[in-house]
Amino acid sequence: YLSDPQVVKFEPYGPQTIEQCRIEASKRAEHPAFYAVCLRDNGRLIGNLYLHPSEFNTWELGFVFNCRFQGHGYASESAKALVDFAFGQLSARRIIASCSSENERSWKLLERLGMRREGFLLKNVAFKKDPQGNPIWLDSYLYALLDSEWKTGG
Repeated sequence: YLSDPQVVKFEPYGPQTIEQCRIEASKRAEHPAFYAVCLRDNGRLIGNLYLHPSEFNTWELGFVFNCRFQGHGYASESAKALVDFAFGQLSARRIIASCSSENERSWKLLERLGMRREGFLLKNVAFKKDPQGNPIWLDSYLYALLDSEWKTGG
């Protein structure tokens, strides 16, 4: 799925070759911040979640999913389980996430998780360049959720 331009549209890398995907999957499998999301019936890898510690017992959440499996609840189910894990097992105090304001699927998922939009950053990130080599700046939304909010309503 990392070879699909739609999947990586809002990621800091472009579409990858099959070999690059294999290498990246191997790296992510060894990295403690990445969690594979696989189908229960056949074990097929359909996406990954990211949960990385930040300062003050805050953890950053991220996710990337195969377009063919979007809209079926897999991202919601797996992200909810990871947030549960972060608050329950890692004793996280706060979970944060950011996404492009153009990435509606991502910010809607964050809101379904109960995360609150805390900020809007104007033209703060540039992952791609235009044909002249100039950065294409994107706006971002910032989201957060506290452990107390998750326990009472998550």
